[in-house]
Amino acid sequence: MKETILFIALALFIVAIFLILYRVIVGPSMPDRAIALDTIGVNFISTIAIVSIVLSTKAFLEAILILGILAFIGTIAFSKYIERGDIIERKRDH
Repeated sequence: MKETILFIALALFIVAIFLILYRVIVGPSMPDRAIALDTIGVNFISTIAIVSIVLSTKAFLEAILILGILAFIGTIAFSKYIERGDIIERKRDH
């Protein structure tokens, strides 16, 4: 019973990733695309967590942490790029 529920959840997360990928490609605006990329990261982390539960291993926990950090940093960088046009601020002496 538990395995069936986990496989259904895994399938739903994979379907959600593909649906959100459509939003990344077709999205009406850049902020929508940024949010969609962040949502893909969260769904991918959830997918890895379910695979870890199904396989009864803790080997994927480090991958989950790294992906979470990278998704967060990527969202911050993309949002900053959308807002200001650059990611790294440089002081200009004029």
